[in-house]
Amino acid sequence: MAKDETYAGEFYCVKCKEKKTAEGKVVVSENGRRMAKATCPTCGTNLNRILGKA
Repeated sequence: MAKDETYAGEFYCVKCKEKKTAEGKVVVSENGRRMAKATCPTCGTNLNRILGKA
């Protein structure tokens, strides 16, 4: 994984109940999956998207 990797794409906001386009940082979770974490541009809720195994 590249240092400071980012992901720009669609996330699902649970609070707004719709897909949002955002850009967030890619992190590796405890079980080895790559996840993108961003903030909803409308309501400010944390958004997560699972990208797959690292």
